[in-house]
Amino acid sequence: MTDDERALRSRMIDTCRKMNATGLNQGTSGNLSVRHGAGLLITPSSMPYDNMKPEDIVEMAWDGTYLGRRPSSEWRFHRDILKARPDVDVVLHCHSVHATAVACHRRNIPAFHYMVAVMGGNTLRCARYATFGSQALSDAAIAALHDRKACLLGQHGQIALGKTLDAALSMAVEVEALAQMYIAACALGEPPVLSDEEMERVIAQMQRMSYGLAPEGDSTKPA
Repeated sequence: MTDDERALRSRMIDTCRKMNATGLNQGTSGNLSVRHGAGLLITPSSMPYDNMKPEDIVEMAWDGTYLGRRPSSEWRFHRDILKARPDVDVVLHCHSVHATAVACHRRNIPAFHYMVAVMGGNTLRCARYATFGSQALSDAAIAALHDRKACLLGQHGQIALGKTLDAALSMAVEVEALAQMYIAACALGEPPVLSDEEMERVIAQMQRMSYGLAPEGDSTKPA
């Protein structure tokens, strides 16, 4: 293992610990992967993040073979998303409370607030339900993530994408915040939705201003 790879593995562990520290995740649930070399690095299965060391991060090839510990049970959608999406280098999955609550109703989050555009369109989609760890779940996630940087997973949680670890974590935080706002707004009745034309203007404005990106931007190599 090179010094650079060890540092990357350490940053992955730091990101996972931040997921729990910020309340995005609980216990050993959730998982994280980063494009690396001829495949990816992914967190191991059922290991507390506080106990994790760089050596515990699993190296996986595109064909699903791996070195080291048993990878996360959700390795399929990590691998498949990274293969299908050359525009992203990090896949973060967590069970944040409000996003999961919306996902338990299998609801898309519409453009009730302009920040929905940060995900790349006029909705935050919810993928159909499928058993965890299954190819069906991976297929559902890829469909929901088409032209998007995040999605909900029906009765499961959320997935956030990024070019860097910080960008993916920031996206997950944004998803959770929007889900919390949406639940609060729905308590007063179904909120009005911004038009597709307005969301197109918002997206164009965000692109001009690099709005909603992690501090270092979203166009660098994995952090």
